Amino acid sequence: MSPVETDIDHLLERYELILLDAYGVLLDRQGALPGAQALIERLNSGQRPYYILTNSASRLPETFSADLCAMGLPVPEERIITSGRLLNHHFATRHLTGKRCAVLGPDNSAEYVRRAGGSVVTWHEDAEVVVLADQAGFPLLEGTNAIVNTILRRLDRGEPIELLLCNPDLIYPVAAGEVGITAGALALMIEGILNERYPEQAYRFIRLGKPYRPIFDAALNRHPLSRAVMIGDQLATDILGANRCGIASALVMSGVARLDSTSLTIPDFTLMTLETRTTA
Repeated sequence: MSPVETDIDHLLERYELILLDAYGVLLDRQGALPGAQALIERLNSGQRPYYILTNSASRLPETFSADLCAMGLPVPEERIITSGRLLNHHFATRHLTGKRCAVLGPDNSAEYVRRAGGSVVTWHEDAEVVVLADQAGFPLLEGTNAIVNTILRRLDRGEPIELLLCNPDLIYPVAAGEVGITAGALALMIEGILNERYPEQAYRFIRLGKPYRPIFDAALNRHPLSRAVMIGDQLATDILGANRCGIASALVMSGVARLDSTSLTIPDFTLMTLETRTTA
């Protein structure tokens, strides 16, 4: 079935819980996108409960909240669910507390790992866990080379290593018509190296963010039985994840996705903008 073209007013009228992606929906590197400020003001007024579901693990929730406020998007910390926050549950269930962890990402990414119970080490030290959190905040070539060699040394010795990817996105919107690569793209490159070296093993990163269920459950469990809609700009993460969880999905067409007859993932709705009927 083809998606229904709609607007933000219709979604607010129909759904009780609003889930929003951040980059490509509310903002890009240039600042807040059209309609984002008015939407956050409406949601903060109590019109609907909402959460920002972001695959970003480069900023702590309190840091991200402050950055959004500076852009005119006053999203409280408790309304932000990041992929980095999922490390807490993963470390507990996989018994990784106290393990030596090499982290690719800025200082906030390392802090996510510490808060989850991991012991952060340098890229060149022996590590039992590799956390690929973000593509920025470190020298890309040097850091990636060091992580690859850390993984290879352990595997060559026959020792286990946990590979975690917080952000499965491959690209993100930088500005109109411009994208950048993300940690998900780096993970694919590293997996290609490992599969070339150990073709019989098929090593893969464990992916924590969208489109996988835990990040959606973190919001849905707070509002059981509420009719929810996920508003995102990426088919492979935002829309696919919502479809898998059985909740409605709305694709913002101003983001990076391209929806056509060959698309395998189809949203329930499309939005040209977040602006309301009176301002669109």
